[in-house]
Amino acid sequence: MTTAPAQIADLYPTRGESEVITDRQDPVVWSEPGTPGPIGAADLASFDHDGFLAIDALITPDEVELYHGELERLTTDPAVKADPRSIVEPHSDKIRTVFEVHRISEVFASLVRDPRLADRARQILGSDVYVHQSRINVKPGFGATGFYWHSDFETWHAEDGMPRMRAVSVSIALTRNHDTNGGLMIMPGSHRTFLGCEGATPEDNYKKSLQMQDAGTPSDEQLTRLADAHGIKLFTGAAGSATWFDCNAMHGSGDNITPFPRSNVFIVFNSVENTAVEPFAAPVPRPEYIGARDFTPVR
Repeated sequence: MTTAPAQIADLYPTRGESEVITDRQDPVVWSEPGTPGPIGAADLASFDHDGFLAIDALITPDEVELYHGELERLTTDPAVKADPRSIVEPHSDKIRTVFEVHRISEVFASLVRDPRLADRARQILGSDVYVHQSRINVKPGFGATGFYWHSDFETWHAEDGMPRMRAVSVSIALTRNHDTNGGLMIMPGSHRTFLGCEGATPEDNYKKSLQMQDAGTPSDEQLTRLADAHGIKLFTGAAGSATWFDCNAMHGSGDNITPFPRSNVFIVFNSVENTAVEPFAAPVPRPEYIGARDFTPVR
């Protein structure tokens, strides 16, 4: 198995013979108190405490129309469907996710560079940032499957070689998030405990996990413990609303069996001071379109 270089300490062991619980070794907010930025002090303190921050209207209705139209264009393009960066829903044979969307589409590339996103990421992470991952997610009505409970950092650490908890995600709704159509759920405060999962990482695990996760899945017992301790927050809101959440927040989403589709654009910003090394618990790194190896700062 490929391991991280000796000079990079593994602060968060995972994918071993049993689950391992590790207290968070890193800050949640990395910028110094009082550092100027678009997030107010109260909201920044809330993000530090809960591991997430919801914003009612991060982008305008006109921008929602633009980005949703681009999502529709990409997910109905046969060439995009044939691209390995696209993940197809097993049951419907329709695209559920397109990765590296900021490189496929200039429309989404401009969103990544938008100061409303990049400046918030810089403020939380206390440095310049680059895009570790971007994607669009589509949950059509009547049966689109969800994503089981997980910590993104557990996967990024184990399989991409991200050393520290210095990354933040933003999910921007491009359709209304009802309380019934498979919305994002987060356990508030769970970001302060790292749950190292049981079981070795299979070779080319990403090919299976992007459709149905197995490796890196917490046990029912530990999920129950976390839910009892922290509760579960379900995010609803209009198109254009956004949820920022810490890389280690325990989160997931249910199936969408309603008639109401749910789509979003998802961007992961990582600190340029936290660039990926060799995987900590996988034979080889995942493809670059899933875990970037280009650490060029967003400008």
